[in-house]
Amino acid sequence: MHITLRQLEIFTEVLKSGSTTQASAKLALSQSAVSAALTDLEGQLGVKLFDRVGKRLVVNEHGRLLYPRALALLERAVEIERLFLEDNGAIRVYASSTIGNYVLPAAIARYRRDFPDLPLEVCVGNSLEAINAVLDFRVDIGLIEGPCHNTDIVSVPWLEDDLVAFAAPSSPLVQGPVTLSQLAAAPWILRERGSGTREIVDYLLLSHLPRFQMSMELGNSEAIKHAVRHGLGVSCLSRRVIEEQLQAGTLSEIPLPLPRLRRTLWRIHHRQKHLSSALLRFLRYCDG
Repeated sequence: MHITLRQLEIFTEVLKSGSTTQASAKLALSQSAVSAALTDLEGQLGVKLFDRVGKRLVVNEHGRLLYPRALALLERAVEIERLFLEDNGAIRVYASSTIGNYVLPAAIARYRRDFPDLPLEVCVGNSLEAINAVLDFRVDIGLIEGPCHNTDIVSVPWLEDDLVAFAAPSSPLVQGPVTLSQLAAAPWILRERGSGTREIVDYLLLSHLPRFQMSMELGNSEAIKHAVRHGLGVSCLSRRVIEEQLQAGTLSEIPLPLPRLRRTLWRIHHRQKHLSSALLRFLRYCDG
């Protein structure tokens, strides 16, 4: 069966007007084209949709059964046309945990104020999971905390982010100048491997220590903050993650004998991924 939307459109117009002549005028088609389309539709369905009464067409029980379903299909087709004319496709984003929890919510709030009803799917995990989702085309865009070196992925610098070493306010490390040896002797509570934050902390901070004492690896920044607050060790996370606790005095920054720990947050997409107008519009909201 190969019923077309055009056939259904002609059927509904004939039913409303009661004749092929008036329907052809409304649809800007010849009367023979309207009659042929209607005949073809009836042939495919194997039933008559109208009773021929003189020159008039009177809808019968088969036509009455088809009419509301035909209207529904035509309305959905119009919705689809409008959807893509306005470039309002669904957007799928995978963000690493720091970005997903502490950066993206403000961007989504700005986006939702202007586009409250457009579909948006956001997944949050670590940077490695975001990269794999982009590689598998499970998402349109990834937002991660470290560079991606996969040749199938395009990486674009996005935002700058500061990292902060911190401890409980009672820790002697927050009181004054700290040496690398003191940092190395402290019990460190770090994000899990595969996390963008962990990769950068390893490179910018831990690589400068003669050694370091690993206390725990945790897959959640909130868990790390609570562990540090209770005096279980020290850590290093994005300033965005601990800003509220620093201001409240429940966590304290460790003054490091190192240059400022600054990293770039990255936007990634598959090299073969088409960046639609809808996606680029969403990314403008992410740029603030």
